[in-house]
Amino acid sequence: MRAIFSYGIALVIVLVLAVWMASGILVTGGKGPGNGETPLVALVEKDGGPLTSAIEDSGINNHAEQAGHVDPHLTIAQRNEENGGGLAAAPRSVRIEVVTAQNMPIEVPLRGRTKAKSAISVVAQTSGIVQTVPVRKGDTVKAGDTLCTLDQGARKLAVDQAQAAFAQAKSAFDSNAALVEKGVAPPNTTLAVEAALKGAQAQLENAQLELNRTIIKTDVAGVVSDPMTNVGTMLGMGQPCATVVELDPMLFIASVPEARIQYARVGLKADVTTITGDKAEGTVSYIAPTADDATRSFPVEIDLPNGDLKLRDGITAEAVVNVGTAPVHVLKQSVLTLDDEGVLGIRTVEAGNKVAFHPVTIIRDTREGVWVTGLPFRINVITVGQEFVQPGQVVDAKTADGEPAQS
Repeated sequence: MRAIFSYGIALVIVLVLAVWMASGILVTGGKGPGNGETPLVALVEKDGGPLTSAIEDSGINNHAEQAGHVDPHLTIAQRNEENGGGLAAAPRSVRIEVVTAQNMPIEVPLRGRTKAKSAISVVAQTSGIVQTVPVRKGDTVKAGDTLCTLDQGARKLAVDQAQAAFAQAKSAFDSNAALVEKGVAPPNTTLAVEAALKGAQAQLENAQLELNRTIIKTDVAGVVSDPMTNVGTMLGMGQPCATVVELDPMLFIASVPEARIQYARVGLKADVTTITGDKAEGTVSYIAPTADDATRSFPVEIDLPNGDLKLRDGITAEAVVNVGTAPVHVLKQSVLTLDDEGVLGIRTVEAGNKVAFHPVTIIRDTREGVWVTGLPFRINVITVGQEFVQPGQVVDAKTADGEPAQS
């Protein structure tokens, strides 16, 4: 009896599973939406039968009528229409913010270093042994200060001799002039004594010039640096006595990227801050006419006044060049979006509450927001919901205070 009962239960379970599986649908892929779907019962009753009729009457396979089911045969527009999102649907609500353009300074940041305007090697113009070096490394000198003196040697004697010859020639010239005036000497004798006087004067000037060359002076102001000579050294013509580094004005050198070279021009003001905290205001004095092949940037120089010699050569520094003002809009970064072609811009609400897309160019990124150009003077920028609307779509636009958009 127990065996019959057990077999009966097993039979009931098998029948329930058979009915459940027969109520399913076999899907053959690759035939498009809604195609390739075959009820499993059709595999048993190809031409229909009592089981097929019973399943159809039960409505088990009417999936399209079930709640939440998406009919694969419908297009996206038809699905939106079916769900109340078609043309007849109410406009989507978005939040806007009215932003007006304002003139703001456009500044180009640069990173570079300071550089001495020049490093002049003060050389000897004659040969001789160094007698004195009245300066030391690090001393500040003015134009005309003496850096070295050489042994005068026979140069002083040559000057004395030339002075005596000049005095003799001058006396002869004066005597001849007096005789010609009295009519004692013929006038044609004046040419000879005048030529002798000029020759003696030229010899005196040459001797004096050679003597002056033993005193080596600087023509520029700056700081004395290596290389320097020492007392007792034999200097030949053209050999350096000392080096003078010209620090006033100081230069700031950097490179402007080719994307911003259109903003650069000589005469622009710049604020420079060194890594040591020193600040100076300068002027752009040079812009290279050609770009560097490796970096595709243009070298520039900024003159910095450095009368107190506070700025040193070779210090890392940053400069901010003011290239003028431009009408810009300050926007939150969250309102920036991309169109279908990947162009950066914003979505706005214009006349008729229609959505429009405007590409923008970012000028500067600050804590208050991004500075952008390329927009109308006054805009209704979408701040919430911009990712869910498209250009040309009519929306229900309101500000945070509930005010509607104004054209």
